[in-house]
Amino acid sequence: MKDIYKNTFSFAKEKIECNSLDADLNAQFPEKSFNALKENGYMGLLVPIEYGGKGLTILEHTQTILALAQSCATTALCYMMHNVATMCIVSHGSKELKDKLLPKIAKGEITLALAYSETGTGTHFYQPEITFSQKDEEFVLNGKKSFVTSAGFVDYYLVLSQTINKDGLNNWLVSKNAQGLEFHNQAWDGLGMRGNASMPMSLNNVIVNESDKVGAEGSGAEQVFTVVAPFFVIGLAAVYSGVALNACEIIKNHSMGRKYTNSGSLSEIPTVQNDLAAIYIKAQSAKHFTLAGANAGLNMQEDALAQIISARINASIAAIEVCTLAMKIGGGTAYAKRLPIERLLRDSFASQVMAPGIDVLSIWLGKALTGQQIP
Repeated sequence: MKDIYKNTFSFAKEKIECNSLDADLNAQFPEKSFNALKENGYMGLLVPIEYGGKGLTILEHTQTILALAQSCATTALCYMMHNVATMCIVSHGSKELKDKLLPKIAKGEITLALAYSETGTGTHFYQPEITFSQKDEEFVLNGKKSFVTSAGFVDYYLVLSQTINKDGLNNWLVSKNAQGLEFHNQAWDGLGMRGNASMPMSLNNVIVNESDKVGAEGSGAEQVFTVVAPFFVIGLAAVYSGVALNACEIIKNHSMGRKYTNSGSLSEIPTVQNDLAAIYIKAQSAKHFTLAGANAGLNMQEDALAQIISARINASIAAIEVCTLAMKIGGGTAYAKRLPIERLLRDSFASQVMAPGIDVLSIWLGKALTGQQIP
């Protein structure tokens, strides 16, 4: 789609940014922002045209998230999760599942999220310990997911489990209304990304059927490393590049508008100019590295995975460094929370630990560069 970054940036400034402060202050899921995304056709970004969607690619996925994140990182993150889950259905879902869900996703009637993380395996979310058993023609899921973004606020969750014979993984589509599914609504009070509703989810004898399985038996791991990993990792790179770009713009404008009694501005101080230059370079490098990674994925370059992982690591580091420098320039005004820089700094800290964390990704990158299997 032509100019999707530009158009989404303008849309977000009008419809999304106005909700970002409330999401942070109240640690509430940004429902108004999500509704705006539904109403404006964004939920069907990756849904094929024949199902009523836009039929776009990993590049537009990245551009859209990057634009949204410059208004609200939480909204961008939750939207990214929806896209990743949607892509699993597009790439691996049965015809029955596609026919049932994709037209509704395209219309914004159905939204999705991932429920992969577990306490026992931490950032290694692709090693689920949730128990899985068979009862007649049905299957039973038991266990607890630890950090489920958009918990309780979307319609379906993708849940990884072992197979019956322990040969591979299965990826299940579980309705938020499934009997035995419980969200622990008071268990999220984040330092940053406070509106993403990243709460535990318990599965107590939750029944799923063969038709709820995404992909062939045992194909869950393949989905994780061929679909989830690239779309998720580049999506996180876009989120945190957006945080850096947002902080850059805010502190630049503040430095020009902060006047002294001699009519000079904060931006005229050489040390501030030096910091502004560093901020701009870091934010722009994160943006361009992220878009390059998305292009590498789109064109299936040999080093696409390495570029995508590198972009995520770089964006995570850049967001923290940019926001830290911006806090220094903002001084007391920033620390008094009269600027949103403090919020962006808190949001940026999540970049290091969101699975797979940057330490795990660095190991993956080393393996990718030397032709070793990941993980």
